Amino acid sequence: MAVTERAVLVGIELTGRESASQRATARQARAAADVTSQAQSGGLEAGSEEILPYGSTTQPSVAGQAAPHPAAARRVGTNAVGAEDPLAEFRELVRSAGAEIVAEMVQRRQRLDAATLMGAGKLEEIRGIVLMHEANLVLVDHELSPTQLRNLEDRLECRVLDRTQLILDIFASHARTREGQLQVECAQLEYMLPRLAGRGRAMSQLGGGIGTRGPGETQLETDRRKIQRRLVHLREQLDAVRRVRRQQRQRREAVPVPTVALVGYTNAGKSSLFNRLTGARVLSSSRMFATLDPKLRAVELPSRRRILLSDTVGFIRNLPHMLVSSFRATLEEVERAEILLHVRDAASESFHEQKEQVERVLAELDAAGIPRIEVLNKADLLDAGEVESGTSAGRVYVSAHTGYGVENLLQAIDDALTSDPMVESELSVSQSDGAMLAALEASTVILNREYSGDQVRIRLRAPASLLGRMAKTRAEEKVLDSNPNEAS
Repeated sequence: MAVTERAVLVGIELTGRESASQRATARQARAAADVTSQAQSGGLEAGSEEILPYGSTTQPSVAGQAAPHPAAARRVGTNAVGAEDPLAEFRELVRSAGAEIVAEMVQRRQRLDAATLMGAGKLEEIRGIVLMHEANLVLVDHELSPTQLRNLEDRLECRVLDRTQLILDIFASHARTREGQLQVECAQLEYMLPRLAGRGRAMSQLGGGIGTRGPGETQLETDRRKIQRRLVHLREQLDAVRRVRRQQRQRREAVPVPTVALVGYTNAGKSSLFNRLTGARVLSSSRMFATLDPKLRAVELPSRRRILLSDTVGFIRNLPHMLVSSFRATLEEVERAEILLHVRDAASESFHEQKEQVERVLAELDAAGIPRIEVLNKADLLDAGEVESGTSAGRVYVSAHTGYGVENLLQAIDDALTSDPMVESELSVSQSDGAMLAALEASTVILNREYSGDQVRIRLRAPASLLGRMAKTRAEEKVLDSNPNEAS
């Protein structure tokens, strides 16, 4: 998407279809909203429509929204109770894509129009806004069917993109590795395939010879066949990527180093936390989906055990299914991880909703049963009392920006690992064996030392696998010492 795109944002909200949890939170929100009901008396009623000039921060109260996180109320004021900005996330997506937002519109309807998603009157309003602001693009925060997309472009006389197309565009601009580019192209073609209809017979290819004059193979059929052929080729290449990853994983598993994966909503601070824990310098940006390609780095825990930390692509509300399918090769690290670190933006206005969306994607990946630790990032934006009262088992507050809580997080990971348990042992090592003493100092936790003659008796804690390898090495050395001819 070019930087010069002038876009009109259109949000769609369905009313009258609240879930049981939404109704419960709505009752809580109404009880809190009674205090400020007079100040909010000018809000819109359910089912009404509103045109928002770009840059406006005033939003109508909407029944049925989840109660905001305390930090959200502090950031946006008392009006945050039940009044979350319906276009906030979509607006950030558009900015990540590089478009200029010239106007915003939110429509609330009880049911969607099957042909155009919106009514005829609303379409005329949008068309007028497009002409007034000289916009060349309308972005709809909803998935459009092929028919709806075609009808909207005919009525509005400008290019129309839905939420899925916007996310795909962002992915395409952020993919850097060959693997990421393959995955994005595969997702784009899968999205495009059912949307080729509507070009008409004007692009038909005529047959040659008697009896073949007429509409032969249409351009639609030709394009569809080319896309399907290209998809087959892309999937073969992605299968090759999976095979390489499988081989790499098998080599890693030969020396048991557990994998811990960072998961979470996009822009929750996963890459920043990854950099803080590993000392890496991967791109960390406030733009959504800044990380597409997986990153793996080694991290040493307080017990001297080592883990592989994996940074993954962020999740989002209504993440297109084709993206989950196409990025399955990347997300295999999530499926294989021993522990998931669910990184959450502790200061987000959509604190609870974002968790639900992440849980939904993890279930789709068959990773819902993997043990996890909730990592509440951006603790520096919270009050100290909120952090202290919210800390509990399985939940750690951190700040990737300041480093607050990082040691607690490493200890929580250490305590949660079960694949390579820590055991205590005693070893007797010659003081002249400097290599062994240095290895023990570097890779184990020394609990006690006792010196006797030229021997030092060490009591230590170390991973069971490390002690096993050391015992095997020492046994082999003893065999060589007793059979010097074998060493030659």
